Amino acid sequence: MNHILPNEYARPGWFGHRKLTARACIADSKKHLRTFLSEALEDLGFITSECADAGELDGVLDEHRPDLLVLGVSVNGVEIGRILETLVKKTFAGKVLIIGHPETIMVKAVRQIGEEYHIDMLPPLPTPFSAGTLRDSVVTLLPQEPAPSPAVDVAEALKAGWLELWYQQKINLRTLVPLGAEALVRMRHPAWGVVPPAYFIPDVDDPHFHALSDFVISRAIEDWHYLLEQKGPVDLSINLPASFLRDPAAVRELCRKVPEHPAFGGLLFEITSKEVVENLDLIVEVARQVRLHNIAISVDNVGTEWPSLMGLKHFPFVELKVDQQFVTGAADDRLKQTVCRHIIELAHDHGARVLAQGVETRADFLTAHGLGFDLVQGYLFGKPMGVKKFARARPAATGSEPKL
Repeated sequence: MNHILPNEYARPGWFGHRKLTARACIADSKKHLRTFLSEALEDLGFITSECADAGELDGVLDEHRPDLLVLGVSVNGVEIGRILETLVKKTFAGKVLIIGHPETIMVKAVRQIGEEYHIDMLPPLPTPFSAGTLRDSVVTLLPQEPAPSPAVDVAEALKAGWLELWYQQKINLRTLVPLGAEALVRMRHPAWGVVPPAYFIPDVDDPHFHALSDFVISRAIEDWHYLLEQKGPVDLSINLPASFLRDPAAVRELCRKVPEHPAFGGLLFEITSKEVVENLDLIVEVARQVRLHNIAISVDNVGTEWPSLMGLKHFPFVELKVDQQFVTGAADDRLKQTVCRHIIELAHDHGARVLAQGVETRADFLTAHGLGFDLVQGYLFGKPMGVKKFARARPAATGSEPKL
């Protein structure tokens, strides 16, 4: 793979001669408001930074060079004056968005001072606001660049520390209580922001794939300890290729890393159904070995190949995840319903649970409920999110989740 960052341009916060993804700084004295605004802007594609008072802004402007400064509702008049003076001193060339109703005295005063200083002031964003109105306010700054080309080198990303895991809840369909979460690898690139996995995950034969798997395992276990401290135990699922399981030394090292904490409910490997069918003997044998270390295997993206899982002398899988293409729109498609029923029967006949992937609408949810799924996962219940945001969004545990 090619490196896309020439050495002569490797400056903190920059990529080449210009930034490819807009950056925003949120200035507000209240931490929870800064966090909320940061998450909302990151969902739109911004790279964000924060400052709690005017004294921090000078350093933030030097380090992060934001294109947008958002003044939150909790900034007082004195602080705003100092902030605007700092922007003038640093010859800030970006835009300023103030949160507040346009007709309030504070907002009018800020706009007047900003215009006197020749600062580019965006129209104020009244509260309360939605994701849509926030997007409309900053639409001219939203990233317009194409995705990375060529794809980002995974070795470079690992060395630079750009990779992280995001988590998406699995929901008990009967009780609507969270029941574990799937870890999904993401790259937070210094220029492009959050990069889709398609642009950095290597082919399974690439030597960097093993290193990526090692990262996922180590980070998931590290995040498990963090989540335990923040909200209580969470059963995590990670995605691994069958090729990783062909290395006995890697499997032994994985078993060694598993937490021995009494609250650890187990680690779930998700392996695509295509790879499971093509490596059935290997997967069954590894499943038998790792089960002794509180590790189990889930078959991901199960679809039309489900008959290949029938008739096994030993059925070591604790979970089957039905491919989204058979869940979305199943309410009006009998063929999809038939495939789902067969997979559900197969799983339940062997004591495994079955999950509907990609549930995004109420119709999908009701259909999954009627078909007899055990779990659901999808945007209807939440998008994947970074571990800190996931910890804040997840309700505190009232007891240990079921063991694998």
